[in-house]
Amino acid sequence: MTNYIVILTVIVSLFAFSNKELMLRLIFNPYMVTEHRQWYRFITSGFIHADFIHLLVNMLVLWSFGRVVENDFTLIFGTQATYYFIVLYLGGIIISITPSYKRNKHNAAYNALGASGGVSSVLFAAILLRPLDKIYLYGIIGLPAIIMGVAYLAYSYYMDKKGGTHINHDAHFWGAVYGLLFPVLLEPKLAIFFIDQLTSFL
Repeated sequence: MTNYIVILTVIVSLFAFSNKELMLRLIFNPYMVTEHRQWYRFITSGFIHADFIHLLVNMLVLWSFGRVVENDFTLIFGTQATYYFIVLYLGGIIISITPSYKRNKHNAAYNALGASGGVSSVLFAAILLRPLDKIYLYGIIGLPAIIMGVAYLAYSYYMDKKGGTHINHDAHFWGAVYGLLFPVLLEPKLAIFFIDQLTSFL
C-alpha cells in the first residue's frame, strides 16, 4: 500500500505543480470548508505539495518507514493490516490539520498542503513498534528512534509556538501523536511492548 500511496501522491503533486487551478481546488482552505462544505480538502490537501523538495522529503520518509509499519501491522493484525494502515495514514492527514481548521475556519487567506501529518503518523507508528531501531540524522549520526522522536516532537511544538514560518509544525506534532496512539487503541498490548523495549534499553 505504501508504494501505491507514494505513486498517487507524486502523480497528483506533479499535475498540481503545473496547474494552479487544480492546486486551488485541492489545497486545504478552512474558509472554503466552512462556507462551502468542501470537506474533501481535508484529504486532497495531503496529496499535493509546495515544491519538488517538499514532495521528495515526504515521500522518502513515507516509503522508508511505511514499509516497516506495513510489515509489522501484517504480523500483528493479519488480514486487517492494509485497512488499518490506510486509516493510520489518512487519519493522520485529517487529525493533524483539524486544529488548524478550528483556528482558521473564517480566514479565507489561510492555506495548507502536504502529506506531513500522514507521514508523521506513519513515522511515529514505526517508532512505537521499534523504538530502539536507529534513525540516521543526515545519513551519518545514528540515534535510537525514540530519542529522535522525542526531539522531533519538542522541536515541532516549539516551532509551532514560535511561528514566523509557512511550515505547519502543528500538523507534524498532531500527526505524530496520532501515530503513537492509533496502533495502541487497536492493540493495547503494544503499549506494554513499547515500555518493555524502553526498559531493556535503560
